[in-house]
Amino acid sequence: MGSCMSSDGGGGSRSSLAPSSPGPGSTGVGSKKGNRVGRKRQGSLRHSSFEAIDGEDQIHRIPGRMFLNGASKEASLFTQQGKKGTNQDAMVVWENFGSRTDTVFCGVFDGHGPFGHLVARRVRDCLPLKLRANWDMNLGGDELRRNSISTTGSLTSEETTSIFLDDELKASSDFEEEKLPEVFTTLKESFLKAFKVMDKELKLHPNIDCFCSGTTAVTLLKQGQDLVIGNVGDSRAVLGTRDHNDSLVAVQLTVDLKPNLPREAERIKRYRGRVFALRDEPEVARVWLPNYDSPGLAMARAFGDFCLKDFGLISVPEISYHRITEKDEFIVLATDGIWDVLSNKEVVDIVASAAARSSAARSLVEHAVRAWRLKYPTSKVDDCAVVCLFLDTDDPTLKESSTEALSTDIDKQNPSTLNSSSAIFPGEEISSSSPEKLPDGNSAAMDTDDWSALEGVTRSNTLLTLPRFAEGEKQLSARNKAKK
Repeated sequence: MGSCMSSDGGGGSRSSLAPSSPGPGSTGVGSKKGNRVGRKRQGSLRHSSFEAIDGEDQIHRIPGRMFLNGASKEASLFTQQGKKGTNQDAMVVWENFGSRTDTVFCGVFDGHGPFGHLVARRVRDCLPLKLRANWDMNLGGDELRRNSISTTGSLTSEETTSIFLDDELKASSDFEEEKLPEVFTTLKESFLKAFKVMDKELKLHPNIDCFCSGTTAVTLLKQGQDLVIGNVGDSRAVLGTRDHNDSLVAVQLTVDLKPNLPREAERIKRYRGRVFALRDEPEVARVWLPNYDSPGLAMARAFGDFCLKDFGLISVPEISYHRITEKDEFIVLATDGIWDVLSNKEVVDIVASAAARSSAARSLVEHAVRAWRLKYPTSKVDDCAVVCLFLDTDDPTLKESSTEALSTDIDKQNPSTLNSSSAIFPGEEISSSSPEKLPDGNSAAMDTDDWSALEGVTRSNTLLTLPRFAEGEKQLSARNKAKK
């Protein structure tokens, strides 16, 4: 994995996909052997890309798994591209998760950086699989865990940091674990391991540059009446429930893991990262490299963003538990495109008042888009992704809707409500193994030589600038990563 700037000024292009110049001792390009090696390498690349596509296709065909705009009896989900470019938000609902009829997994993911859309979709597709595998392994007992130790390999400094913080996290939980059901203890361990393995896989991914790109993840697993939530970043989960007066109230289930939280700031500074806000946005604390005024990440935990992983940024999730009661009606998972303009109470009121539960997520996004235009008329509307999980699905007033039906409604929707220049159309998904293509044929991966989230934006952005490294530093970084 290289830095965000390639040595030839190619910016965001992936050097691993381009032919490299012959170095000392290498076979010349013009030789027959060189041509044979080149053809063999190209063939293997094509073969691996086909395997990746087939694997993704199998994931997307799993019964009960939804990742496009739509709804089921239990959930409603909707995402819409903002005005900042490619939609970097992703979402998933997986019913009958792990072949358990009473279990559902949900998540939303907010990517940032030049390749944030690819990172978000990769995590959306792979994290649930890793969680399921670790859950099964934990339920299988100690012998199965011992057999898996050989696959973990050696730990990097960032993983050592994560383990230390994992212990810290356990020690500072807001609840006494011994009073919680056994399923929580098992799932907490599964969440922690799945997030750790997911981040390590991103670091080693051959086709997605995560050095200056990353994603949030707010995920939940509901089994019966038990609810376990794993969260990194500043996406949020909010519960809609009834109080003692039977009034609908909002209960925030997660904490926005921002750099200005005392515990997060302390950790970042302990690892030589810097935390401060810019003069023109004093309310937005950001994470900066020790000796460079970049990248200015507006969160303290994230997948990816490996330029900051040695300086206090971590991917260890904050784990929480909730026991569902008869007063609990629904849970909303959403990216900050929603929470930046709507309060928790406004969100639960909008979802509760939707014409049908199947359209609840879409209604919430529409309200958020209108709020962006009213509150920040000079700003670019952010991407939005919403998952609404309904807890009282026996309600006879519940209306079902299929993904295909809702997608058809989107096509007919008033263009003033949706972004008419959307690069992601209903029912369309771009493979994370290759750069996304816009309708005009241009690649959605931005040229990192000129990439800046500040251009034309007056609202705070997740990531401001990409670090620029001297040639020697880039080569040293590449060699260090190759050794790992």
